[in-house]
Amino acid sequence: MSEPARSSALAPFRVRNYRFQWPADLLTSWAFEMELIILGWYVLVETGSVLLLTLFASLGYVGTLVAPMFGVVGDRIGHRDLLAIMRATYAMLAAVLMALALSGHLAPVYVFIVAAVMGIVRPSDLGVRGALVATIMPHGQLIGAISISRTTMDTARIAGALSGAGLFASLGMGPAYVAIVCLYLTATALTLCIMAPARPDAAGEAAGEALQRSPLRDLKEGVAYVWTTPRMQAALWVAFLANLTAYPLSNGLLPYIAKAIYGTNQTGLGYLSASFAIGSLAGSIVLSLIRDIRVARLMIAATVVWYATLLVFAQMQTVPTAIVCLVVAGFSQSLAMISIAVILMRTASENFRGRVMGVRMMVIYGLPIGLLAAGSLIDEIGFAATGTLYAAAGLALMLAIVLHWRADLWHVHAPANAR
Repeated sequence: MSEPARSSALAPFRVRNYRFQWPADLLTSWAFEMELIILGWYVLVETGSVLLLTLFASLGYVGTLVAPMFGVVGDRIGHRDLLAIMRATYAMLAAVLMALALSGHLAPVYVFIVAAVMGIVRPSDLGVRGALVATIMPHGQLIGAISISRTTMDTARIAGALSGAGLFASLGMGPAYVAIVCLYLTATALTLCIMAPARPDAAGEAAGEALQRSPLRDLKEGVAYVWTTPRMQAALWVAFLANLTAYPLSNGLLPYIAKAIYGTNQTGLGYLSASFAIGSLAGSIVLSLIRDIRVARLMIAATVVWYATLLVFAQMQTVPTAIVCLVVAGFSQSLAMISIAVILMRTASENFRGRVMGVRMMVIYGLPIGLLAAGSLIDEIGFAATGTLYAAAGLALMLAIVLHWRADLWHVHAPANAR
């Protein structure tokens, strides 16, 4: 009877700290998606400018460049404490918008200011929560724990966005933000309920010495640590490549694709977005059920399938066929991203986990670069050619990464493939 319990997909919840972190992450992710829908719609309606809408969206990536510094702070003060501070900050910023909306003083300029401040902090949330999961979970349950953790984002993209739009439409922006503030405050309280793991004496002395060192020195050590560890460097290159050439097609360009290619409305866009999220959720659930898997090989196979699916997606001309492609793309990207996180967290020593995940979040900056380049290419050669170019280039570069780090990623006995 004990063996099935250990192999259950819900086994991570046997760990007390995880029972608090998972709902905290879930509520935070829901609040993120609700804010994205509500504020995006508000900016578009109030300004009538698509350019300002894209500017608002781009503010969410500002913090990717400083994410490694959040990793430094997390390694110094503890990932639990840093995550609680970050989520209290979200609640405070949301409360500002709530007060302005309820008092009738809200204006687009205030939304942009709050979005800019939030954009500095929020991109690091995923990295810090990943480092905390690696700290509180036993090594053998890490894949399942990270897989189930990712469901918090997948469900938020489906239900969080819908609930945000529903509250906004039925009650207005002020009452909708009351709900968002409550979500952030509850998430902060749950995060504080996590018991920070006690560090061994040696680790505690190292942490004390770290507080006396320069943060820039810690940052340099973290980057050097990643750069000199082949399997970590390879995983980060795969993550950067996906953000540069894959995510723009399956996420960022969907509004344009829905309108210009398929001629559909907001409902059609909702189906397209939900299909990718449903595929991603299915991938997270499936991986949480699997044990003893070669993680690096899974990362390679899933990324190849992702790009192959995008090659087909670029040629689709109807919404139903596009939905099928996006479900498969979402499924494979979930397996790829979870594999990357597992490789990084298994490899990183405890006192470097925050900085490693900080560097991981920094590579997300490839997404806005890929989006801007895609926008220019679409004007010149059209979406089908641009999508084909992106997917083919991504597939070729992915295979180049595998060939270069073959010994670290593909060999059965490579540490990245350890079960």
